[in-house]
Amino acid sequence: MPAMHSRAPALPLPAAAVPGAPGADWATFRKLLPYLWHYRWRVATALSFLVAAKLANVGVPILLKHLVDALAIPPGDPRALLVVPAGLLIAYAALRLSTTVFTELREIVFAKATEGAARSITLSVFRHLHALSLRFHLERQTGGMTRDIERGTRAVRSLISYSIYSIIPTAIEVGLVLVYLAWKFDAWFAGITLAALVVYIAFTVSLTEWRTQFRRQMNEFDSLSHSRAIDSLLNYETVKYFNNEEFEARRYDENLERLRRATLRSQRTLSLLNTGQQLIIATALVAILWRATQGVVDGRLTLGDLVMVNAFMIQLYVPLNFLGTIYREIKQNLTDLDRMFGLLEREREVADAPDARPLHVEHGVVRFEGVSFSYDPARPILHDLDFEIPAGKTVAVVGPSGAGKSTLARLLYRFYDVSAGRITIDGQDIRAVTQASLRAAIGIVPQDTVLFNDTVEYNIAYGRPGASHDEVVAVARAARIHAFIASTPKGYETMVGERGLKLSGGEKQRVAIARTLLKNPPILIFDEATSALDSANERAIQAELQGVARNKTALVVAHRLSTVVDAHQILVMEHGRIVERGTHNQLLAQAGRYAEMWRLQQSSDADANENARQAMTA
Repeated sequence: MPAMHSRAPALPLPAAAVPGAPGADWATFRKLLPYLWHYRWRVATALSFLVAAKLANVGVPILLKHLVDALAIPPGDPRALLVVPAGLLIAYAALRLSTTVFTELREIVFAKATEGAARSITLSVFRHLHALSLRFHLERQTGGMTRDIERGTRAVRSLISYSIYSIIPTAIEVGLVLVYLAWKFDAWFAGITLAALVVYIAFTVSLTEWRTQFRRQMNEFDSLSHSRAIDSLLNYETVKYFNNEEFEARRYDENLERLRRATLRSQRTLSLLNTGQQLIIATALVAILWRATQGVVDGRLTLGDLVMVNAFMIQLYVPLNFLGTIYREIKQNLTDLDRMFGLLEREREVADAPDARPLHVEHGVVRFEGVSFSYDPARPILHDLDFEIPAGKTVAVVGPSGAGKSTLARLLYRFYDVSAGRITIDGQDIRAVTQASLRAAIGIVPQDTVLFNDTVEYNIAYGRPGASHDEVVAVARAARIHAFIASTPKGYETMVGERGLKLSGGEKQRVAIARTLLKNPPILIFDEATSALDSANERAIQAELQGVARNKTALVVAHRLSTVVDAHQILVMEHGRIVERGTHNQLLAQAGRYAEMWRLQQSSDADANENARQAMTA
C-alpha cells in the first residue's frame, strides 16, 4: 500500500519541548498551572496547612530553648525541687504533634488536586493521540511514546509533590528562621546562615545543571531500549522465522550497555554533588556553633540559645541535604512533562473545520471529484480522479500494488485530506462535516484485521459499544462465526490474544464482518478483505461480504478479480489514474488492461488447482 512505502518528514516538536530551550522550564510549569487552577481552593487550603505546620516546626527549637533555660539550675539549688516545667513539656509535645497533623491535613487536602491534575493531563494526551493523523501513528515508536506518557504522568505527581511538599515549605522555614535569628541575636547568625544557603544553592544548581546531560542520556537510552524490546516482542514470529533471537538480544544489549554507562556517569557526578553539599553544610554549622559557643562563654547567650541555634540549623540543613536530588528531579520532571506536553501540542494534520456540522446521510451517494493526493509532495499518488458510487451500489477498484487503491479508502475515511479536488457524500464535502459523524456513517472490513487482546464478544461488540449479548450473537450468526465461537470451551469469553493471533485469518475476517454488521453503517469499505485467505475461505467470506453490502453503498478494493465480478462498476487503476471503467463483461469485451489481468489470474488459478489435484492423487 502506498502509505506504507511513503514516509513523510517527521513533524517537529514545539520549540518549548526542545531540551534547554530558553525559558522552557517555566513555560512547562505554566502549562501545568491551568490544571491546578481547577483545584485552586484546595491548593489555598493546603498552603494554609503548610504555613501552620512550618510555624509549629519553627516553634519547637524556641520552646526547646525555654525548656533548657528553665532547667539550667545549679545542682543542690533548692529551686530544683520546685521547677518542673510541665507546661513547657506539654507545649513541646503539642507543637511536635501539630507539625505532623498539619502536614497530614495538607497531604489529604492536596491529594485530590495532584491526582486530578495527573488524570486530566494524561486523558487529554490520550484523546489527542487518537485525534492525530495516521501519518503520525505510522511514524511513531510505540514503546518510546508510551514511556514518555508514563514518565510525564509520574512527573505531574512528582513535580507537584516536590514543589508543594519540599521547595515551598523549606523556603517558608528558612525565611522564618532568618527573621528570628536577625531579630533575637546579632546579624552574624543570619548572615552566616544566609551565606551558606546561597553558596549551597548555587553549588547545587550549577552542578545539577551540568549533571542533567547524563540524566537526559539515561532517559534517551532507556526509551530506545524499551522501544527496541517492544518492537522485537511484537514481531516475535518474524524473529523466529529468521532465527534472529541472538541478533535481537545483541541489539537490545547494546542499548542496555549504553544505558549502563550513562547511569554510572550519573552516579559518579551524584557522589561529587553530595560530598560538596556536606562540606558546605559542615562549614556553616561549625561557624554558627562557634559563634553561639562564644556567646555562651561571654554570657551574652544562654545554653538554651545554643541548643535552639543548633536545632534551627539541623532543621534547615536536613531538608537542604535533599536539595540536589529535589532540584534534579524537578528538572527531570519538567523535561518529562514537557515531552508529554509536546505530544499534546502536536498539531492535528486532519482537523474539523470551525463550522463543521454533522454529516447527514440520506441516500449515501459517494463522489470523488478531481481528487489528487500525495503523501509526499515530491511523489504524487493519485491524479485527478473522478468517479461516483451510486446509492446502494458497489464499485470495485482493482489494479497492481502501488496503484493507489487503498489510498482511496483512507481518503474516504479522512485519515488524510485530499491535495486537490473533493470527496462528497450526498453532496456534502467530507472536509466540511465532523470526523466523528463521517466515520460513524462508514464501516470497514480491512485486509489485515487487528483485534484487541480481549474476548471475542468484546471485539465484536466494539462495532457498537453497549450492544447486548443477544445482538452480538445475532451478528455473529450472520457472519457465520457463531458455530466456531460456540465450539470453544469459553464461547464468547474466549480470549483472542495479542492482535487476535489466536484466531485464523478466516476467523478474524468473520469477526471483522460481525463487527461491521453490528455497526450497521450506510456506507461500506472492503479493503482487500479476502486477499490473505485461501480459496475456500475466500469464497465463503466473499459471499458473506456480498450479503453485508446488499442495499448499501460499497467501495471494494480488490486484488483478486474473481471477487468483484458482480460489482456494478469496476475501476482499473494504474499509477494513481483510472485507466478503464465498466462492468466485468464490458471490461472483458474491451480486451484492455482488465482483460489481461483476468487472463493472467485465471491461468494462475488453473495452475494452482492442477497442482493441488496432482498432489491429492499422488
